[in-house]
Amino acid sequence: MDEILQEILGNIEKYYTDKIKKYGVTPKGVDWKDEKGQFIRFEQLSKIFDMNETFSVADIGCGYGKFVDFLDKNFSNYTYFGYDLSSEMVSKAMELYSNKQNVFFRHISSLKEIDQADYVVASGIFNVKLHYSEAEWLFYIFTTLELMNKKSIKGFAFNMLTKYSDREYMKEYLYYADPLFIFDYCKRNFSKKVALIHDYELYEFTILVRK
Repeated sequence: MDEILQEILGNIEKYYTDKIKKYGVTPKGVDWKDEKGQFIRFEQLSKIFDMNETFSVADIGCGYGKFVDFLDKNFSNYTYFGYDLSSEMVSKAMELYSNKQNVFFRHISSLKEIDQADYVVASGIFNVKLHYSEAEWLFYIFTTLELMNKKSIKGFAFNMLTKYSDREYMKEYLYYADPLFIFDYCKRNFSKKVALIHDYELYEFTILVRK
C-alpha cells in the first residue's frame, strides 16, 4: 500500500501545482472559491489552539501560506511551519513571508518528513480524490491522520467535505466524507477529547482532536 500512497501524493502534487501555475497566489491557486471561505476554514481549525499560550503549529498542505495572515490577526505568540508537496507552492510562500522570523516553509515528498509541533493542522488535503477508490482514499486519510497524531504534542485539526452536501453540487472527483464515521474513528483511535464542528456556512466539517 506504500506504493499507492506515494502515487496518490504524486497526483495530488501535480493537481495543486497546476492550480498555482494557472491562478497564481489567489484562493483559486489552492483550489478554493474565495478568500472568505479560506478564512472561515482557518477560524474553525484555530479552535484547537489555546489563545493564552505560546505554541508551534505544523500546517500540512500549506499552499502559499495564507494561514499565516489569519494567525497574525488572531494570535501573537506562535511559530509556524508550513509543508507542501508542491515546490511551486512553497516557493510562492517563501516569497510572500520572507520577512517573518517565526514562519518557516519546507517542500516535502513524503508526509514522514514533517517535524513535531504542538499542533498539526490540515485544510483541504482530503478533498480531491481524483480517480481513486473509496478504499484507497480512506487508506490515504487514515495514514495521514495517524501521522498527524504522532507529530502533534497537544492536538490536531483538519477539515473534510461532508456527505450532507447538496447532491446537485457534488463533483465526482471530490471526496465527501461521513462526519460521524470520521468522528468515531478519531474517538476510537486517537483521543477521548474529539470535537466535530458542522455548523458553519460551508459544505464541510472540521474535526478537533485534543490530546
